[in-house]
Amino acid sequence: MSRRAAIIVLDGLGIGPAPDTAAYGDAGSNTLGNVARAVGGLDLPNLERLGLGCCAPLAGLAATDAPQAAYGVCRPASAGKDSTTGHWEICGVVLREPFPTFPRGFPPEVIAEFSRRTGRGVLGNRAASGTAILDEFGAEHQRTGKWIVYTSADSVFQVAAHEETVPLAELYAACEAARAMLAGPVGVSRVIARPFAGTPGAWKRTPHRRDLSLPPPGPTLLDGLAARGIPRVGVGKVDDLFAGRGITSEHTATNGDAYRLIHEALATLPAGLVFANVIEFDQTWGHRNDVTGFHGGLRELDAAVPHLLEPVREEDLVIFTADHGNDPTTASTDHAREVVPLLVAGPRVRPVPLGSRPTFADIGQTVAEFLGAGPLAAGDSFLHEVWRD
Repeated sequence: MSRRAAIIVLDGLGIGPAPDTAAYGDAGSNTLGNVARAVGGLDLPNLERLGLGCCAPLAGLAATDAPQAAYGVCRPASAGKDSTTGHWEICGVVLREPFPTFPRGFPPEVIAEFSRRTGRGVLGNRAASGTAILDEFGAEHQRTGKWIVYTSADSVFQVAAHEETVPLAELYAACEAARAMLAGPVGVSRVIARPFAGTPGAWKRTPHRRDLSLPPPGPTLLDGLAARGIPRVGVGKVDDLFAGRGITSEHTATNGDAYRLIHEALATLPAGLVFANVIEFDQTWGHRNDVTGFHGGLRELDAAVPHLLEPVREEDLVIFTADHGNDPTTASTDHAREVVPLLVAGPRVRPVPLGSRPTFADIGQTVAEFLGAGPLAAGDSFLHEVWRD
């Protein structure tokens, strides 16, 4: 079979409140809608032609009468609002219980054991912005060699270290040790290595981040494809989010890097799946409440769309979506519980409305049917609605 599919996850690019947004403390979050209003309307002609303005009302974007893609939104069905949860749900694993979070920091016994295993003390141990905690503890970290450990509203154990103070290999080994010990009631979704550089007042994260996720608790789209020998190409941190199961991936520091690798994959892959995470809407702009940067990222995405779709072949299915929201206009710097956009493109795709899908897993189920991977445990395929035989 020469069919190819691409799932392009625009990390953090939510498009409006979910039915339970307020229950997650995210009332008022609407990532794309609020950014559109904040900048006086979006001018994204390529995304408009695809049908982004048909997914939800967005200032500046028309709900065109003749979109080039099928369009709709997907509601989150899993408990939680982090990248691991969102990507797992896209691939057919719906979590009924959320990962544990630690808004008051991790228990003392956890920190003591981490320190014992790694041979270094710990600073921080609180929920914090990744940039603010460097401002608070960066100099002391360099002076003492202690780890900076912090979390957020999400289920993450983040370990920051200056690359001139702690070798990268040691930081990665420490995160491996944390991943091994964080199980059961303290089984956080991700342990994240957060290397940084610079000097006090001018700290900057480096591109050497590494995420260590728990393995998915059930079979995923990637497992199904792997079992049948169907090729899988990863772009961005998707391998980390699945604990390396079923996919390898080339990591990217910027959205531009991701767009280049997606184009290369679609230009060369003979068959199978391209699975990409486009990171900066979340990591660079959403978490830092940078509306201007976020808007610039949207314009960069819009300019990239024709190039991304240029290698698309007759039998290809290309899906643009997201994994959660991250509204840079709100006071919060954390992820937001939101619905995500659904744009389905390809030469044989009927540009029909897909409505509000009850789970992200509809995406994975559709791709599983399209590529012949076998059915997933969750989700309903919309392939029959969009595909012209």
